[in-house]
Amino acid sequence: MKRRKIYGVLAVVLLLAFGIVGCSANTKGEAGDQPGDKVVISGKNFTEQEILVYLMAGVVEAKTDLEVETKPWLGGTMVASKALDGGDIDIYAEYTGTALTVQLEQESMTDPDAAYEKVSKMYQEKKDITWLKPFGFNNTYTLTMRKADAEKLGVETFSDLVKDAPNLVMASEPEFLERDDGYKGIQKLYGINFKDVKAMDAGLMYSAVKDGKADVCPAYATDGRIIAFDLKVLTDDKQFFPPYYAAPIVRNDTLNKHPELADALNSLAGKIDDETMQQLNAQVDLDKKAAKDVANEWLKAQGLI
Repeated sequence: MKRRKIYGVLAVVLLLAFGIVGCSANTKGEAGDQPGDKVVISGKNFTEQEILVYLMAGVVEAKTDLEVETKPWLGGTMVASKALDGGDIDIYAEYTGTALTVQLEQESMTDPDAAYEKVSKMYQEKKDITWLKPFGFNNTYTLTMRKADAEKLGVETFSDLVKDAPNLVMASEPEFLERDDGYKGIQKLYGINFKDVKAMDAGLMYSAVKDGKADVCPAYATDGRIIAFDLKVLTDDKQFFPPYYAAPIVRNDTLNKHPELADALNSLAGKIDDETMQQLNAQVDLDKKAAKDVANEWLKAQGLI
């Protein structure tokens, strides 16, 4: 008799438990918070990309009901691209020059608007991916060296550097050395050859030049260390590097499911010029602030969150 009573009590408890779970699930459904109402925003493996991850995540979280998972420092260009193509991530920031010459294997273009239009159209046709509006800055590649050495040698341009390169050491991130729109392309166009080339992490190559362990390094035009380390930006006098305007790119299936993403991410359009991006980068690389904090402080200052 006692056993039957115990079983009866257990049955009631189980029914109540399932009822509560069922009610909770229905409540979530009514609120629109179904499984899958999450987007993954990722970025490549350098500071600027980490900041962009949190800038994009910040406006999406503030302006939509979507849950955001962030995956900064995913890897290089090919890693990020494959992750987006394969659906492992939904969004990351790409650069027009990289998309044009590396991803699409097209000839370099110097007109920034034409480059954007071309990559936008080809990504739709070939990848089913949408380019949203550019953030506003052009993080083109350049070459830098210590300002004092450049003045001593009379180096102002890439062409000027050719005569002195056999006596100089270049420090570079590995990806730049392998890309056709990187060192290989510069060698081909300018005929430049250094005494030695040292491959190292992007975060170390600036310090290597600053500390005299190398003489030249490729640099991003928006990097805060250019000014802080008293480096000189050399002029790409043959206009080898294409424009590298950054913009959010989104899988079309994600955008079709969550069209509100476009308005949220486009709220960043045209808001970040070269100087602003350089300052944000410097806060992380030099002031050692967390990229997420830097991004959120800027978003609040702009009234975007």
